[in-house]
Amino acid sequence: MTLLREFALYFAQMDRQPYLRLNFGADTSKGRITVEQIVSVIRAQIVGRTAVAGLRLPPVRVLAHQLHVSKNTVQAAYEELKSQGLVESRNRLGLYITPPKAIQKPLSSWKIPFPEFRNIGPLEASARSRRGGINLSSVFIDPDLLPKEKIASCFRSVLTSPGLSFYSDYQGYRPLREKIAERLRKRGISAEADHIVTTIGSQQALDLTFRMLEQPKIATENPAYHLAKVLLEMNDAEMVGLPLDPFTGAPLAKWEELFRKHRPKLVYLTSNFQNPTGYSYTTQEIQQILELSERYGFAILEDDWGSDMMSFSEFRPCMRAIGGPNVLYVNSFTKKVLPSFRLGYLLANENSVETLVNAKRVSAFGMPAVIEATLFEFLDRGYYDSHLKQLHAELDERYRHALDLLRTLMPPEVRWTTPGGGPVLWVEVPERVRLSVIQERLKAKNITLAVKLSAFFGEPHLHGFMLGYAFLKPKELETGLERLAAEIRLELETR
Repeated sequence: MTLLREFALYFAQMDRQPYLRLNFGADTSKGRITVEQIVSVIRAQIVGRTAVAGLRLPPVRVLAHQLHVSKNTVQAAYEELKSQGLVESRNRLGLYITPPKAIQKPLSSWKIPFPEFRNIGPLEASARSRRGGINLSSVFIDPDLLPKEKIASCFRSVLTSPGLSFYSDYQGYRPLREKIAERLRKRGISAEADHIVTTIGSQQALDLTFRMLEQPKIATENPAYHLAKVLLEMNDAEMVGLPLDPFTGAPLAKWEELFRKHRPKLVYLTSNFQNPTGYSYTTQEIQQILELSERYGFAILEDDWGSDMMSFSEFRPCMRAIGGPNVLYVNSFTKKVLPSFRLGYLLANENSVETLVNAKRVSAFGMPAVIEATLFEFLDRGYYDSHLKQLHAELDERYRHALDLLRTLMPPEVRWTTPGGGPVLWVEVPERVRLSVIQERLKAKNITLAVKLSAFFGEPHLHGFMLGYAFLKPKELETGLERLAAEIRLELETR
């Protein structure tokens, strides 16, 4: 049975038989269409083996309407096709093509090429827990701490507002960009609405920047934010891993050697709560990195996604604030307001904003204006500031609870960082502990632990994992860490 015959039978079962598709084109471009021309076009498709049995000729009235001729003209053409044995009449159903069986092409003989895609390799499974499980590796915040009702109120207000534009602004909703710029200036960052591009979370901001680089030679932390690393691989970037130890910081002397040797054109760094180490750069390190930028001629892309998740973060100057407008700056509201919002932004400058807006327009056209307007309403009403105040208090409490549990439960050989707050920290275990074994044992107990080996460049220089404590309620964190500590102890005792 041929593909088109299957198609015809499917529609016949629905009492909606498909018509033979006809295009008269140049054959009918001059003068009145004749019976002979109609017969010639239909006969060419049948005899030329481009049509198969089971397709129906368009009803007389349909083809007459299409060709702007009388029904008598079409009827005469159809009678001629019947007399030539090319079509057959089926009672009350119409005329159907009856080509010789010899031209039927079996479905299995079609050799349609499949698109050839580049293989970016398997991505590590999402750290989202199964239902009822405990996720020890999430960078997200407990949904119960998010301002869903206030967001809903803003959303309803926007939907009933007569002033919302029907079209999206390619660069981003202007009032929202102005509000973001105002907030950045309060943090000591020189910012203008004209230089801000809203994006689908921070991930799109990274994508736009990486794809538009004239020379994609990029250095980033090792271990890296793994989805940024994959994004760079997709863009055929030449990558350099900059070793980072969350206990000792950035070895900038080693970094300088790598800059001198590889001469990257862009350095991508996460200034607060780097994923997966949870490390935040000191002001001294930021200043030294800026000096290295001047010395070795590389641009800087700063990802500041975690700055709002720590108490008193407004007093900690970021790279953009110190380094000025040539530092590209990325931030996002996604994790702090509502994950499904997926709204971030890129702060560029006079020289780069047009290129980035054009790239956004080509790849995604624009952001949903209703989402952008809702976030503007949320900021403008002061909801975001009051939300952050409550969020900081809750995250600080969960941070202290996590440290207390680690000190109580973990063996002496295990150590962890103390970032001072926020959503995550790094836990380092002895080399003889098999992290993959612990991961599988916890999975059997419905506990998620992400061991991101793919985040490293080459052989990992750390042997541990990121611990997320902002996502879990206190009792869930206690249960999860008790079981994790028991598995680590078992490994230490048996190996």
